[in-house]
Amino acid sequence: MNDARNDELKEIKKLIETEFVDDPALQQVHIARKIIQMEAKSEGLSFFEFVKKQIKQMKSISK
Repeated sequence: MNDARNDELKEIKKLIETEFVDDPALQQVHIARKIIQMEAKSEGLSFFEFVKKQIKQMKSISK
């Protein structure tokens, strides 16, 4: 991972931790969602298009 991406992930984590102070499980869910959004954006896809693409790839691997 590059430094810019690490910095962005740190900012996301800091923001989420302030939004959900007393719930680490909810923090992890929202951090994961933000990371998925970043990946989708980098591929020019919407969140749901990206998730559908990942599911399709996993199904083709498991055959």
